[in-house]
Amino acid sequence: MSMAALPLQGDPMSQPIPEFDTDPFSRQSVRDARAVDDRLREMAPVVRLPGEDVCMLARHEHVAAGLKDWKTFSSTSRPWHDPTSVRPELLLTDDPPKHTQVRAVVSNALSPRALSSMAEAFKVDAQALVRSLRQHEGSTLDAVSQITQPFVYKVLPDLLGVMQEGREHMSAFGNMVWATMGPMNELFDEAMRDTDKAVFDWAVAACQRENLSAGSLGMAMYEAADRGEITDQEANLLVGILLSAAADTTVITLANAIRAFAEFPEQYALVRSDPKLTKAAFEESLRWDSPSRMAGRIAMRDVQIEDYVIPAGTRCGLMFAAANRDPRKWQEPDRFDVKRSNSANLGMGFGVHACVGRVLALLEAEALLGALVSDVSDFELAGEVEPWMTTVGHGPARLPVKLRFS
Repeated sequence: MSMAALPLQGDPMSQPIPEFDTDPFSRQSVRDARAVDDRLREMAPVVRLPGEDVCMLARHEHVAAGLKDWKTFSSTSRPWHDPTSVRPELLLTDDPPKHTQVRAVVSNALSPRALSSMAEAFKVDAQALVRSLRQHEGSTLDAVSQITQPFVYKVLPDLLGVMQEGREHMSAFGNMVWATMGPMNELFDEAMRDTDKAVFDWAVAACQRENLSAGSLGMAMYEAADRGEITDQEANLLVGILLSAAADTTVITLANAIRAFAEFPEQYALVRSDPKLTKAAFEESLRWDSPSRMAGRIAMRDVQIEDYVIPAGTRCGLMFAAANRDPRKWQEPDRFDVKRSNSANLGMGFGVHACVGRVLALLEAEALLGALVSDVSDFELAGEVEPWMTTVGHGPARLPVKLRFS
């Protein structure tokens, strides 16, 4: 990806950026997101959205380079950016040096050493959940609402120190936050309309210092403010970010792992024969069907990508999911393979904005997938998978499966 010696805008050396023929965030496109995103990736290295001054990059080489180069592709703005939205304006919308300072607070609180005491608690919760599923052996279960959500929606707020009352709002809150990442279309309107005041009020209250338990991850954000590392307002926003961003991505990735175990039973057999592969299975699930379709950025200068020039000031989408299925990078990209090298996986981002909660997500995955691998002999798809009807988030909203226990 060339980012130097750029021709001037309009230079005959550069080609007009082609326009995609489909709105990738319409209701129908969201239902068929994998095929739509893959078709966009194969159309050209840079593609303009229909009727908008938004450019999408979907090939692995260009997405990885764009994520790494925060000075060229800045996080300070993005497509459809509304600074007054319910999405917290911090960390994900900052660049260094501010981003570095704030990220350090979260990184320290989510370090392997800091989280080591939680690993056992995660395993206990996961084992209890899987034991409760035995009574449903052979019956159709929803892997999202009956397996992955109950686990993540317990262990994450427990870790954050969030009050028990109101946790039933986590799904609606997450849907509302994810809706703000995409265009204000009918799916956005539905998410906002379906989210009543009780959900918003709970989310506000859940992030307040007085409602967090002592010794919790959420309280650690406020203690960092007491030390002068961040402000009280930034501490509040960080709790909100962790409550929203760290929940649904893990719920979806774990559900996709279960789906992959059903669709690729030979891969599940490999994991059962070597439970140490549970971490690899989670990371391959992130690559195979990433829970976020894109990250938004703004080009800070003219950027040349092959024969095309993205003008400075253009808002761009760096498409994780399509890049993670790019056949230029991955052999048999649609195949779920737990032995695959995932060092180039973009499912948790890349560069300075790589997922700060990676350690937490892996601990959750090793706990839940480990408990399932230990007790469940096989998974079977038991109905049509219903997609999560949001624009940028991606994955199953309902995943009917049958479990057989060993």
